[in-house]
Amino acid sequence: NAGSGTFLTRVSYTVGSRPFSVAAADVNSDSKVDIVVANTYSNTVGVLLNSGTGTFSAQTTYPTNSYPYSVAIADMNNDTKLDIIECTAVSNDVGVLLNAGSGTFLAQTTYPVVNDATSVVIADFNSDNKPDMVATNFNMNTVSVFIQC
Repeated sequence: NAGSGTFLTRVSYTVGSRPFSVAAADVNSDSKVDIVVANTYSNTVGVLLNSGTGTFSAQTTYPTNSYPYSVAIADMNNDTKLDIIECTAVSNDVGVLLNAGSGTFLAQTTYPVVNDATSVVIADFNSDNKPDMVATNFNMNTVSVFIQC
């Protein structure tokens, strides 16, 4: 943003096949906002770290199950590091990739949904100061809510 609601020239970054969702947050704790993308046909999430000059590194990818459609970012385990949450439509699950530090992530832990998860959101639904998850079940006309224990 040039400061007046207008934008500078577009810059494109290569990511995986058929990116479907994007989120932004400081995942490597350097006070710069990074990009996380769901690479749907590549079955990965990609992380592009912010260089601090408005440019981003080439993506680092982390495997997911089949067809990640949505990504969210939150500190899921109260360690002050932001984690990646993704949902997959074909595998019917929500995956949590915990931040190992410096913007790298551990293999995902998955939680089953009913069917075709296409969107995931993180919020504290029961006011216990722990982030919970909700994911859509596209073909079932329902949502799956996961309350953190």
